Amino acid sequence: MGRSYQNRKESMAKTAAAKTKVYSRFAREIYMCAKSGGTDPDGNLSLRAMLERAKKSQVPSHVIDKAIEKAKGGGGEDFSVARYEGYGPGNCTVIVECLTDNPNRTFGDVRLCFTKTKARIGTQGSVSHMFDHCAIFSIAGDDEDGMLEALLEADVDVTDVENEDGHITVFVPHTEYAKTRQAIRAAYKDVEFEIDEIQFIPQSHTDVSGDDAIMFEKFMGMLNDLDDVQNVYHNAVLPE
Repeated sequence: MGRSYQNRKESMAKTAAAKTKVYSRFAREIYMCAKSGGTDPDGNLSLRAMLERAKKSQVPSHVIDKAIEKAKGGGGEDFSVARYEGYGPGNCTVIVECLTDNPNRTFGDVRLCFTKTKARIGTQGSVSHMFDHCAIFSIAGDDEDGMLEALLEADVDVTDVENEDGHITVFVPHTEYAKTRQAIRAAYKDVEFEIDEIQFIPQSHTDVSGDDAIMFEKFMGMLNDLDDVQNVYHNAVLPE
């Protein structure tokens, strides 16, 4: 039983650590949304969307409540958004999004992830022009024309609408996020969003294999271990 139990114990520990990381990231984002736009979800659409995503990711209610209560107090950490760009192992392009209360510390931590994996951190804008900054929404359904009509009636600047495997997916510029979300909710009562987020989508992809693939996995692991890192976007394609 010894080794089997140890494997299970280690697996459970890794799962617990991953959940704690997810909860921490959501808590920071909820706090930021509530602090900047108000703690009432009815009047703060960004907060409402964030709460829905948190609940879908099974973030405990006490984590959510604590973040909102902290925002109500007006004090607490003064987080700011920090974004770093560069080239990862195998020359893939990478964007790292952070929420930080100490930009100097965060930059040093992120830069170390690059330098220790033979990657190169760049300047602002060095690779972001090779990504599309999009808001993405996906719901169950197949009425692509109906979705497009509803969005156009709401004067949404639609980039693309896809209908695949019983899901309609909408792509719009990130600046159209709130307007698009409202339009979809108005057109489809009690809609459940399968995807509801803003992402950087690469315009092209880079194959990363061999030693570079191993180094890329290490690179991603180091970034994901940093508390300040919220999201990592890249154009790497690894061997299956």
